[in-house]
Amino acid sequence: MPDTGDTPPKAPQKHGGTGHRARLRDRLLHGGAEALADYEVLEYLLFAAIKQGDTKPAAKALIDRFGSLAGVLNADPKALQSVKGIGETSAASLKITALAARRMARNEVSQKPVLGSWQALLDYLTIDMAHLTVERVRVLYLDTQNRLIHDHHVGDGSIDEAAIHPREVIRKGLDIGATALILVHNHPSGNPQPSRADIQITHRIAEAGRLLGIVVHDHVIIGRDGHVSLRAKGLI
Repeated sequence: MPDTGDTPPKAPQKHGGTGHRARLRDRLLHGGAEALADYEVLEYLLFAAIKQGDTKPAAKALIDRFGSLAGVLNADPKALQSVKGIGETSAASLKITALAARRMARNEVSQKPVLGSWQALLDYLTIDMAHLTVERVRVLYLDTQNRLIHDHHVGDGSIDEAAIHPREVIRKGLDIGATALILVHNHPSGNPQPSRADIQITHRIAEAGRLLGIVVHDHVIIGRDGHVSLRAKGLI
């Protein structure tokens, strides 16, 4: 069945024709990092899926629906397809862009000691987690040189002992030969400030780690409004 959602209504030539696309391409290639507005970035990404016609209305509708370029790229494919003009092919074009961004950010982290490339780690975590609609818990296990050896998705849900068990976190580290770890989770509300439960579970895992020789370097909370390091706040 044809993907009719990726074929918008015919638009005036001044918007949907090759001239507009060529001008966007020229600005992209020669205008620098800020040459295109966020909706224009989406316009260009949609060119691959929508071969003819004006992609600007769909691009602006996506920004209106999801709030930002990052919000669009991190949206669920089905949610993307609820926007007029966006079909399965368009949604796939947007999702592959988000996947490429994650892979690039992850490579930056995996190639260097984590504590020496902290901003790269924060960039990776923000790209990967800031726009999640569920609370996700991860443990980054490190070797003796503080290189990432395993990025473990513990589970989804509130960060308490029902979702994350201190002894299990440390046992996993021992099994894979980790000597340190960083706890990570996100707040779907957008506010990254730690809760009492966040602080308590961190202390329990840190204590379990001390007994068995695994250091808890930090607990990082990611939100759309930024991030918080419990180490930086003096809470570890």
